[in-house]
Amino acid sequence: MTTDTTGTAARDDESRPGGPADSPFVRACRRRPVPHTPVWFMRQAGRSLPEYREIRANVAMLESCRRPDLVTEITLQPVRRHGVDAAILFSDIVVPVAAAGVELDIVPGTGPVVAEPVRGAADVERIRPIGRDDVGYVDEAVRMLVKELGDTPLIGFAGAPFTLASYLVEGGPSRTHAKTKALMYGEPELWHALAGRLAEVTLAFLRVQIEAGVSAVQLFDSWAGALSEADYRRFVLPHSTAVLAGLADAGVPRIHFGVGTGELLGAMGEAGADVVGVDWRTPLDVATGRIGPDRAVQGNLDPCLLFAPWPVVEAEVRRILAQGRAAPGHVFNLGHGVLPETDPEVLTRVVALVHELSARPAGLD
Repeated sequence: MTTDTTGTAARDDESRPGGPADSPFVRACRRRPVPHTPVWFMRQAGRSLPEYREIRANVAMLESCRRPDLVTEITLQPVRRHGVDAAILFSDIVVPVAAAGVELDIVPGTGPVVAEPVRGAADVERIRPIGRDDVGYVDEAVRMLVKELGDTPLIGFAGAPFTLASYLVEGGPSRTHAKTKALMYGEPELWHALAGRLAEVTLAFLRVQIEAGVSAVQLFDSWAGALSEADYRRFVLPHSTAVLAGLADAGVPRIHFGVGTGELLGAMGEAGADVVGVDWRTPLDVATGRIGPDRAVQGNLDPCLLFAPWPVVEAEVRRILAQGRAAPGHVFNLGHGVLPETDPEVLTRVVALVHELSARPAGLD
């Protein structure tokens, strides 16, 4: 990859036939004809794989995210095992927040825990801007992975401002997001200052990944489903839009995903992504009607269905592929992440089945 005089990443693979930019995954994101429906899984690199558990033994999560050798190996594991159409960078959504000066840890069995939750303007001011030097390990890992992956695209990712803000305000995971909503409603100026600062950090983090060579990015808003559409539009949409709009010139597809966001899909589509991820609660044809005809969709097999007998799994895969045909582009995925207890062999079989059922005649472009 080279960089032009404006600083915008110029992607060498765009003109190379068979490169990542011509992969089924990127083509589907861009709503172009594909030889088959591409498939990858959120959390495909993780605790469902014995090789992951082995390599992560006695290595803390944040440390593993900061070691390019581990990031590279873990990211490659599901590509080797399952034959998925895209890799996703092994990392965590709080990595850029930690790089921005927030003291936190990822506690096994709990998740991110923040030492000093955000309570006032001074806490927001302590979240400093980040650049490539602050996350050089991510830059190095992406460059290593691009060489290893060849024609297989690499997806970069980051947490969306609302989800990151919820962790920082709550001090960790929350079922109710009560403190977060109290801040939004009671101190909207402080809320927008926090979300705006996090949008800047997120945008910078995604830019580092794009300049290092990822072929697409996904913005995770895991907790956005806790909000009404009106609150989403007032408190969240401007900041997610700032991130996605800030990548409009980056030359890679942008995916936007949240959990429990069926009623928010239209607004999430307005934020500016090229692809909107859909969880398992909303059929893809219904989701397409809400999102509109100008965006592809991603999803949306219920992760729990992977524990069902194979004929049930096969029937659900067929249903999702059929409903996905209503969209101008479809990337097959789960409706959320792979659960740790999942049998990896089932994931491998799903990939093969999706490819088999969705195969198209050659020469469609």
